[in-house]
Amino acid sequence: MLVEEIMKTNVLTLPPTATIADALKLLRENHIRHIPIVRESNQVIGIVSDRDVRDASPSIFDDGSNQYQLNNEIQSIMSQPVLTVHPLDFVEEVARIFYDETIACLPVVSNNTLTGIITEKEMLYTMILLTGTNVQSSQIEVKVPHKPGILPEVAAVFGQRKTNITSVLMYPFNDDPNYKILVFRIQTMNPVPLIQDLRDAGYELMWPNNIAEPKL
Repeated sequence: MLVEEIMKTNVLTLPPTATIADALKLLRENHIRHIPIVRESNQVIGIVSDRDVRDASPSIFDDGSNQYQLNNEIQSIMSQPVLTVHPLDFVEEVARIFYDETIACLPVVSNNTLTGIITEKEMLYTMILLTGTNVQSSQIEVKVPHKPGILPEVAAVFGQRKTNITSVLMYPFNDDPNYKILVFRIQTMNPVPLIQDLRDAGYELMWPNNIAEPKL
């Protein structure tokens, strides 16, 4: 999945000469948390968050003598340089940037021009879509040897029962490089027959592991 598929394109911005009061008003009226700061060419030169604006604003307990602070230009508190991504970047790679940099927002830039914005909220919802948890389904986790061709081999068991697979994920098995865990989300509310098929095929189930094998 690409960034351009999930980014917001209607981005509210401010010029660097706008005041902190302008930013505060924009944040409150539109219920947003970040404002890219751009030049006339729509080139991103900075970014401010609601926290930046809040920290630069007078306290609610202030007697009013410090209200002049709101007239300071927004460029005085903006973060720069700005970390950006491209519309054709992969969402999975961008998620790593969010994690590594501990940020909550990334402007999307193409040809040095702001084209969109992506926030941690879009990232979280995208992860929900990629894992298939937005669709009513059952989850099965299978421990498999880490070898070529293992995914279609296990998926064939689902195919034999004509079960639709909504998503597939893979993650390491503890610290053992010889094994992986395959996570299938399937469109069936009764996974018991498939669980038995997988066991009959010799696979070890990590989940569900509370369904006992039938007694002979």
